Amino acid sequence: MNGPALQERPASSASWRIALPHSAAAVPVARALVRTALAELEHGADSDTAELLTAELVANAVEHTAGESPIELVVELLPTGCQVEVHDPDPAPPGNLTRPDGQAPDPWQEHGRGLLLIRALSSSCGHRPTESGKAVWFRLPVVPPQWNPA
Repeated sequence: MNGPALQERPASSASWRIALPHSAAAVPVARALVRTALAELEHGADSDTAELLTAELVANAVEHTAGESPIELVVELLPTGCQVEVHDPDPAPPGNLTRPDGQAPDPWQEHGRGLLLIRALSSSCGHRPTESGKAVWFRLPVVPPQWNPA
């Protein structure tokens, strides 16, 4: 009689850091990097959610920062989950990321839901100053493996 097949999770951390162009082209590249990082290590964080939230962070960095300085994506995989950071050259904090403003997004506007998604779908999120601007980040936990009877 066989028990459930459980995949081993990474016992140590792994990280990736990549410079992205300060343009909309950075969004699909960032999504692909996160997808690849989570798939290659068979990491247990929710890849779809990680891709969505990464796309939101990168799109915000492109849209709300001036200049042509590259944006940097940092993906860190830990035994307990993953953390994704997006570094940009603007030191100003990202609007209402950690403190909602109490207003619902306008249903007729295309924008205004990214930070709400990040707050709602991540286990934690925030921002911090860096030497060249700021880093905005989110964390996702490892999703426990599901029992799959053979």
